[in-house]
Amino acid sequence: MGLEVFAVQKLKMGVVGLGTWGQNHIRIYQAHPFVSVNAVCDQNAALAEETGKKYGIPNWFSDYREMLEKADIDAVAIVTPDFSHCEIAVAAAQAKKDILIEKPLATTAEEVRIMVEAIEKNGVRAMVDLHNRFSPPFHAAYQAIQRGELGEPYSGYFRLNDIKWVATDLLPWAADSSIMWFLGSHSLDTLRWLFQDDVKRVYCASRAGVLQKMGVDTTDVYLTTLEFSKGAVVQMENGWITPNGNPCVNDIKCNITGTKGMISIDASNHNLIQQYTEDKVIVPDIIVQNSIFGQPKGFAFESIRAFVDCVLSGKEFPVTVYDAANTTLTILAIMESAKTRTPVEVNSLYPVRWGQQ
Repeated sequence: MGLEVFAVQKLKMGVVGLGTWGQNHIRIYQAHPFVSVNAVCDQNAALAEETGKKYGIPNWFSDYREMLEKADIDAVAIVTPDFSHCEIAVAAAQAKKDILIEKPLATTAEEVRIMVEAIEKNGVRAMVDLHNRFSPPFHAAYQAIQRGELGEPYSGYFRLNDIKWVATDLLPWAADSSIMWFLGSHSLDTLRWLFQDDVKRVYCASRAGVLQKMGVDTTDVYLTTLEFSKGAVVQMENGWITPNGNPCVNDIKCNITGTKGMISIDASNHNLIQQYTEDKVIVPDIIVQNSIFGQPKGFAFESIRAFVDCVLSGKEFPVTVYDAANTTLTILAIMESAKTRTPVEVNSLYPVRWGQQ
C-alpha cells in the first residue's frame, strides 16, 4: 500500500500576554504539528516585537483588540495576570475565537457571569488551564477513585504552597493577586475533580505579615475547611511563605481517605533525581515543566496541548468553563470567610456534568 498524505488545516493561534508562561505557550504551540502561532500581543510593545522576531511569528501587537481585528487566527490564549482576563475573553468571544484562559477564569463573581454569558452567546469554546488534572500522580488517584478502590471518598487534605521567591521576585503583580488565585485555584479544582462534587460551605482562617514586611502587600497563608455537597470534608492549605531554601518551588501533598481505602501523594519530593553541590541540593523539575530533545514536556504543558487537540477533534475539554467558574465562585467564598472568620455558604454555582473526563 502506498503512502497516503492527508492535508490537515492547522489551528492558528494568537497569544496575549508574553511573560514567562506566555513564552511557554508559544513553544508548546510551535512544537505541535497541527498548530501555527500567527500573532502575539503584549501591552509592552517592545516585548511583543522582540517575542515575534525571536519565534518567527509574523504579527505582533500591543493592543489585543487590534490583534483580534487584524490577525488571521482561530483561537486565543489569554496568559495575562489573574485579574485581567475578563475584557480580553469577552472581546475574543465576540470575535468568534475559541479561548484558552490561564487560571483562574476571573477574580470576581460579576466577571465570571459576564465571561460565561459571552462565551455561550457567541457559541465559542473555552477552556481554563487548571493543569493539575494532568499530573500523573493525581490522575492515577482519580482513576483509582473512579474504579471504586477507595469506596466512597470521605475526607481529605490538600497542601499546595510556594516559596517566598514566587511572590517577591517571580510575580511583579503578586500584591494585586492572592495565593488563592495563584495556587488555591489548582488545589480546589483538583479536589472538586477527585471528589466529583462541588463545595457547599467553607470556613477559612488566614494570616498576613511576612510578605508585607518584605514589601509585598498580600496574605501569606489560607487554611480552609471545605464541606462538599455529598458530605466529604477536606482541609486545604495554601501559602507562599515556604523558605526559599526548599528544594522545590512547590510544596504539594495530598491525602484522600475513602470508606475502603486511602491514597497519599507527595508531589514535591519525587525522589527520582537529586543534584548535589558543596552548598545546596537541587531537585530538577522533570514532572511539571521540562524539556526533552528541545521539546516542551511535563504535565503543565500537556493541558495546553489538550486544548489544541480538543479544538481540532471537537471533543469536550478536560476542564470546562463551568468547572473554572465554580472554582472561582468557591474561592471568593473562601476569601470572604477569611475576612469574617465565619462559615460561608457557596451559592449560584453552575451545573457540572461529572464523570466526563
